Amino acid sequence: MKVLIVEDDPLHRSYLHEAVCAALPECDTVIEAENGTAGERLARDHKSAHIVMDLQMASRNGIEAARTIWKERPETRILFWSNYSDEAYVRGVSRIVPDGAAYGYVLKSASDERLKLALRSIFVESQCVIDREVRGLQQKSLGQTNGFTDSEYEILVDIALGLTDRAIARRRNLSLRSVQNRLQQLYDKLDVYQTAGDDHEDGRFNLRARAVTVALLRKLLNYSALERAETELQEWLESGR
Repeated sequence: MKVLIVEDDPLHRSYLHEAVCAALPECDTVIEAENGTAGERLARDHKSAHIVMDLQMASRNGIEAARTIWKERPETRILFWSNYSDEAYVRGVSRIVPDGAAYGYVLKSASDERLKLALRSIFVESQCVIDREVRGLQQKSLGQTNGFTDSEYEILVDIALGLTDRAIARRRNLSLRSVQNRLQQLYDKLDVYQTAGDDHEDGRFNLRARAVTVALLRKLLNYSALERAETELQEWLESGR
């Protein structure tokens, strides 16, 4: 078995290397990459089927690297190992996992034994392993609790990108009224009216800007999510649709 570690922190790479060797005695080769770009290249060169992936890296983040790797080899098993359980990261991972893929999302705060168990469960037994905290956010992101539906989240991202109601309607194939209704649902779920108080009525608060601010503070959006969204927006604009 070959295992590819994609992690930009040298100490964390070393820790993962030891954990992989301890948890997987059948592993005879451990390959290391210092960022997502190198990870994509090494995964392609070595046809890596087992990968441990950090999420936040300076040069190409883990979500983008995993998206490329899964597009080329959807059977690849990936364990995401991260400091972050932000909904933006959790939603980003959920959007790219191929049907039937064995993968995991374990926080770096997890115990050594928890990490080793995840490595064996995913790479040997083909089971999915998701930390409880992350699983709760996944359920919210899928609309199973009082979170955002995918369509509501798309509109949140669109207003963060600066699109008007009419542009959102065109991009998402919605009526203008549907966009405005979903904006109201967003404002309600983000408590925008409550945080703005009566000031939104006299023009001192822009509700769209306030919604984006609240979403950032609640970690529903982050730099990686917006960077990816900007790329998708430019592709849409270039397509002329």
